[in-house]
Amino acid sequence: MKPIIQVGNSIIRQKARRVTDISSPETRSVIASLIAHMRHHGLIGMAGPQIGSELQIFVTEIRKTATRKAVKEASVLCVYINPRIIALSKTKTLLYEGCGSLAHGQLFGPVKRPSKITIQAYDADGKPFTVSADGLLAKCIQHEYDHLQGIVCLDKFTDLRKVMSREEYLKR
Repeated sequence: MKPIIQVGNSIIRQKARRVTDISSPETRSVIASLIAHMRHHGLIGMAGPQIGSELQIFVTEIRKTATRKAVKEASVLCVYINPRIIALSKTKTLLYEGCGSLAHGQLFGPVKRPSKITIQAYDADGKPFTVSADGLLAKCIQHEYDHLQGIVCLDKFTDLRKVMSREEYLKR
């Protein structure tokens, strides 16, 4: 399995391009690779640019991982193609975020994001869907959506003095 693309690689800062053929071999390959990488690296989301793809695709799967030992709000695997955020709550919450593209998930920092989100996208079969989410899933969707815009959570850390290593984060 190829390593996750890290901050510093130019593809991480580029806006991803729309998928024009959801059933293409390239799209199918990107989806399979995103799922495999997310699960292999113990992440709860992964976006195209993190595996070197310029396509607007990301996946989420809220579940227990080495970093998230207890998950109250598990979610099924979901594929988002050409996503579009249509609503964000005015209420925001602070949550520590890590990222596979930040030294392979070894840095965590505080990020304030809208508490609730509604997003429209296409699934892996090309069917349009709309989902509203709150809690960890809402944060994960926003985090992965940001990757498609060339934004990483490092850009959104609210206090660089509170950034910590994965090891320190797990001790909390």
